[in-house]
Amino acid sequence: MRTTDRPQLLRSDPGNAVNPTGPRRGSSYASLFAASGRADVPAGLQERRDPDWAEERFLWRRGHRFVAGIDEVGRGCLAGPVVAAAVILPCEWAPTGLRDSKLLDPPTRERLAAEIRQRAVAWAVASVEVGVIDATDILQATVLASMLAAARLSVRPDALLLDAMRLPGVDVDQRALPRADRLCVSVAAASVVAKVARDAMMVELDLRYPGYGFSDHKGYASPDHIAALERIGASPAHRRSFARCAEASDADQLALWGAPAD
Repeated sequence: MRTTDRPQLLRSDPGNAVNPTGPRRGSSYASLFAASGRADVPAGLQERRDPDWAEERFLWRRGHRFVAGIDEVGRGCLAGPVVAAAVILPCEWAPTGLRDSKLLDPPTRERLAAEIRQRAVAWAVASVEVGVIDATDILQATVLASMLAAARLSVRPDALLLDAMRLPGVDVDQRALPRADRLCVSVAAASVVAKVARDAMMVELDLRYPGYGFSDHKGYASPDHIAALERIGASPAHRRSFARCAEASDADQLALWGAPAD
């Protein structure tokens, strides 16, 4: 087995070069962390910006032909759905410039998402709306969105790569990696597809519930969003189980908006 094929901990270098620091032969990033849930991230990994194929190769060598990356967006927002995407990329293909969606500007994300949707073996998006988030909690809603995205893939995945969580009851090999969207090409691709899909949803919500600036901040707790909440009150698109929205909620104000957002 070539050293370059072995999953390794990598640090960023000038010029996008990377240096191995890492785990023993035949191991993977996943073996270094808890099986599920958030874990402390070593300083070397926090600097990573350019994902690679190490985890996918680790799974391919074990006979998993279709490896799906899964990522979510909108977990920390005050409004709108939480959205997850699942993506199976062709072996060793990725669009130029692919990174975690949070590191990219909107035009670059749009370009990459279009390329990914066109070239992917399979891709799918799923959203879980505000009513479900408020009835359960944001973690359960995030897991549900991720499970739905995986289930909607037109090709059944043999293995999953996820960002620091596992999907209960899903009977395929799973690797849960902190900051997987910066480590794994497939997860970075899923992060871009999910982000572009959710941004479009938030633009639609801005038209339905004007005055909050959803098109600009996409539901995150920006100063303008907080100011609008204090001035107008919460809309049906807001997560009233979140403290900021609960403080701004007013029954009479909510009634003005009509039916809750679907």
